Amino acid sequence: MLVYHDCMTTQQLTLEAMELPLHERVSLAQALWQSIESGLIDSDERSVIQESLIRDGELTSGVVEGRSHEEVMANARRSIGCA
Repeated sequence: MLVYHDCMTTQQLTLEAMELPLHERVSLAQALWQSIESGLIDSDERSVIQESLIRDGELTSGVVEGRSHEEVMANARRSIGCA
C-alpha cells in the first residue's frame, strides 16, 4: 500500500508507485491525468494539448512526416519574401 509522507520525494513516490500491480498503476495514471486536465485554465489549453497528442500520434505512426527546423524556417522566410 502506498503511503505518502511529507518528507517523501517525488522520485521516492514514483518508485513506490512503479511497484503497484499494473491495474493499479493504470488507475493511478488515469487519476493523475484527469487531475491535470481538470486543472487546465480554459478550453483553449485543453484543445492545444489534445491537438498536440493527435499530431504526436501521427508523427509516431508515420502517417505524416516531420520537417526539420531548417526546412520550416526556410519556408517561413520564403513565405514572407525574405529568402
